[in-house]
Amino acid sequence: MKIIVFGATGKTGRQVVQQALDAGHDVTAFVRDPARMQLDDPRLRVAAGQVTVGQAAVTAAVDGHDAVISALGSSQTLRGMRSPMIMSQATPVIIQAMTETGVDRLVFLSALGVGDSYAQAPPVLKLIYKLFLGPVYADKAAGERLLRDSSLNWTLVYPVLLTNGPHTGSYRSGESLELTGMPRISRADVADFMVSQLSSPAYKRAVAVVSSAK
Repeated sequence: MKIIVFGATGKTGRQVVQQALDAGHDVTAFVRDPARMQLDDPRLRVAAGQVTVGQAAVTAAVDGHDAVISALGSSQTLRGMRSPMIMSQATPVIIQAMTETGVDRLVFLSALGVGDSYAQAPPVLKLIYKLFLGPVYADKAAGERLLRDSSLNWTLVYPVLLTNGPHTGSYRSGESLELTGMPRISRADVADFMVSQLSSPAYKRAVAVVSSAK
């Protein structure tokens, strides 16, 4: 399968690219700075551009692919946390590019606590979201509303707290999960799930909460 990954140089995006290559896919990494994509693989192509403003470049990059994975996220800078806009700006660009080129499948990284998934979060996570992540989650929700209104075959992936732990392949997923305390999952396992959904109908136009098996 030919896939294009947005957010390919982020912590989760790098895992997505590597695991997609390991699974035998041909991968295009769409990045602002190609120098940051430090993987060497004959099935990896790097396309340069800015997804929030470069409609023509994004559309050209998406053309010819079978599926799209978005691992985009807000910058961890103070400005990125206080006034995030990346998801509300990037999502309509990706949707238009996919619509114009006839690419239907999209696996889209979000976070537990965005939109209706807030109700599933344990109390301690709800407190964290309210205190620190309100603007970031509002930006994610704005982008997701556009996605839900589109005709694309999307899957929204809602991980719990992300860690830099190992790729275990052992985790839970479901449109809702029973969660307590401070549930966590490694970025590597989130990437595993996202890549596995490329050809799966399990969460067609649906959300998937993912958490470690423990």
